[in-house]
Amino acid sequence: MSERDKAEKRAVGSVDPDLVRELAQILRDSGLSEIEVSQGETRLRLTRAVAPQLNVAPASLVAPAPPQPNAAHAPPPPAPEPESRHDDPRTHPGAVHSPMVGTVYLSPEPGAAVFVKIGDSVTEGQTLLMVEAMKTFNPIPAPRAGRVVRMLIGDGQPVEFGQPLVILE
Repeated sequence: MSERDKAEKRAVGSVDPDLVRELAQILRDSGLSEIEVSQGETRLRLTRAVAPQLNVAPASLVAPAPPQPNAAHAPPPPAPEPESRHDDPRTHPGAVHSPMVGTVYLSPEPGAAVFVKIGDSVTEGQTLLMVEAMKTFNPIPAPRAGRVVRMLIGDGQPVEFGQPLVILE
């Protein structure tokens, strides 16, 4: 097939395989799970399955209790405390999750002060950060009043839908 035939075939509406490869590379490099491009009446959307990331906390090491001289009459040792259910940011009750796929910005513009930092008290509706998606900057408001105890994402980092961004207490 000549170059002219290839160009005509693309002009009729078939998808350019080089564009598909380029978009797939962007998905891999950025860590995003989907990307969509429109040109005229042609719309191309690529998605990829992302393996869930399991964050495993290291087990705490507890030294065994020294032996008791009369173990038969000693009270039983206390039960170990259960691990906190809130160690996982995805299930923390104060987690603020991303409502979309995009890029996080912690300040309104480069060089400006961040919206919030760890230790700040926030009011319900106060902007915590922005997520840029498709050249639109979307403010992410605090769902309730509280104090910022953890920032889980850095400035300019890609974010997935549902990913925890900030922990409020």
